[in-house]
Amino acid sequence: MTYTKQQSQEKENVFVLTFDISPEEFAKAVDAAYEKTKGNYAVQGFRKGKAPKRVLEGMYGKGLFYEDALDAIMQEAYEEALEKEALEPVERPDVDVTNAGENGAQFKITVTTLKPVKLGQYKGLTVKKAEAAVADDDVAAELEREREKAVRIINVDDRAAKNGDAVVIDFSGSVDGVKFEGGSAEKFELVLGSGSFIPGFEAQVEGMTLGGEKDVCVRFPDDYQADNLKGKDAVFAVKLHEIKFNELPALDDEFAKDVSQFDTLAEFKDDIRKRLQEKKNEAAKNADEKTLVEKIVETSDFEVPSTFIEREAAMLVRQFEYGLMYKGLKLKDYYKYTGTAETDLLASYKDAAAKNVSVRMILEEIIKAESIVPDQEKLDERLTKLAEKAGKTLEEYKKTIEPSEYDYYVNELLTDAVFGFLFANNKFE
Repeated sequence: MTYTKQQSQEKENVFVLTFDISPEEFAKAVDAAYEKTKGNYAVQGFRKGKAPKRVLEGMYGKGLFYEDALDAIMQEAYEEALEKEALEPVERPDVDVTNAGENGAQFKITVTTLKPVKLGQYKGLTVKKAEAAVADDDVAAELEREREKAVRIINVDDRAAKNGDAVVIDFSGSVDGVKFEGGSAEKFELVLGSGSFIPGFEAQVEGMTLGGEKDVCVRFPDDYQADNLKGKDAVFAVKLHEIKFNELPALDDEFAKDVSQFDTLAEFKDDIRKRLQEKKNEAAKNADEKTLVEKIVETSDFEVPSTFIEREAAMLVRQFEYGLMYKGLKLKDYYKYTGTAETDLLASYKDAAAKNVSVRMILEEIIKAESIVPDQEKLDERLTKLAEKAGKTLEEYKKTIEPSEYDYYVNELLTDAVFGFLFANNKFE
């Protein structure tokens, strides 16, 4: 086998490999293809798989084994050339067979590699800093969430039901004296004022007392989902069993003691503010990283291969699927309920995938340009903690850790290192 490599005149990252396979090499590949596939053929007078090659070629044509021979020889020749030329394809290659037969084989394979990334300005930039201030309203909202977690359910027995109460009722509905499907229930809990029932129903339950019974008269809306009930007058026989309401605790020192490790509300508020500030700082840092990298991406010259985007979009779909599984749902059910298909979901993630890949490509190029390496001391510290949990020494743990897990920690620290470099060499105002 011989081949030549020629760079495309139109694109610097596209190369054409032209292969010339001698008659002897191709004949050998044809014989190998015959040996591999002869068991697929049954010929009268021969046991299955025992018919000679010349017999099969006489029956099905001289080129019977050419396609299999070409597939095998092209794969081998392609891989050998890639290794010799140090080419790393980023797209599926284009193949053009110009000849295959007794005179050998000739074919061309067009290889697309990653276009060299030309970094834009990535040092000396001025970027607007993200806000990280915690407002009093933020603290108040968090306190309110804590109050809602500590809510007490109070049963009422000394007054009538009112708006905002949760009542437990039996009801049985009828239209023109005839009960209808889905119109009855027992021990049903309803929050008055929630708008969960037909307009007018909840307002008429207000004022009822424990054990009370009442006929509630309502009219189904003209756009009601059940055709047989649209615009119909209905009567619901209602019996009230329970009245309850939620009581929020007072915002005082006792509340702080009940829901936290602090003795006073002031201390609890300070702790909430501190925790919110940590979250805000982290969110602002992430926003600053995003803003800075996007600015570098905008001024850089590079192409994102479509295969990179496809792989990233597929990964985002897998993450979405894991999120559904966590909620007890399946992806196939999501497609069914939304009337979409996998291609639709992949397409919806295309832009996000392109951005993710663009950021990674730029960061990788900066890492190469500045010879940035992960902090080995921090890496060893992290691995040491994991080793201790596993009851091993650091060296023992390094020998047993999965390569993918090790790479994850290395890449995490490498990302920290490159952003540390960028933050030190750019200004945030």
